[in-house]
Amino acid sequence: MNEKTRTLTLSAMLCAVAYLLTMVGRIPITSVDFLKYDPKDVILALGGFIMGPMQAFLMSVVVSLVEMVTISDTGIIGCFMNVLSTCAFVCTAATIYRRHRTLKGAVVGLGMGALLMTGVMLLWNYCITPIYMGYPRQAVAAMLLPIFLPFNLVKSIINAALTMLLYQPVKTALRRTPLLQSAPAGTPKGKLTPGVAVVSLVVLASCIVAAMALRGIL
Repeated sequence: MNEKTRTLTLSAMLCAVAYLLTMVGRIPITSVDFLKYDPKDVILALGGFIMGPMQAFLMSVVVSLVEMVTISDTGIIGCFMNVLSTCAFVCTAATIYRRHRTLKGAVVGLGMGALLMTGVMLLWNYCITPIYMGYPRQAVAAMLLPIFLPFNLVKSIINAALTMLLYQPVKTALRRTPLLQSAPAGTPKGKLTPGVAVVSLVVLASCIVAAMALRGIL
């Protein structure tokens, strides 16, 4: 299997998994109906870490378009917002990690991706949500800090923590298949260290508690 075929096949597989997770894994974490968490960005971030930011961008567009014509009820506006949100997170993380392929590079990339996604979505929710919801812009502005900010921050941090937990196990598993080339001889074997796992799990648990608080469950 040549490199182009391998990349296309792996991208298609990751897009399919991301779409399936979107279809079955939507979880409301605020009082606003269209603000729901789904884990597709985790899969696309894994793809970005493995294949680079451009492939992450292409996968983000493909998944958002398929979602728009199948399961989404937000139309082209929802598709546009999905692409913006996903690309802000996964392309930023993948770009930084591609230049610094270390644990620090992964953490910085995912952290910057989470912050950029949160900021970008605040701006675009302010611009687009009045059109989508038919609310006065002042009403949407009043929702930015109490609703949109915590939703996007919790969502992006959950995705970052899950990506940290899954990247090395998924990459190791893929290297045992024709979809990903084996690491060159002498390359240090990456593994999920106990420290990274514990920190990621603590962050993930904290975000779940925060999501439950946003939903009014706690």
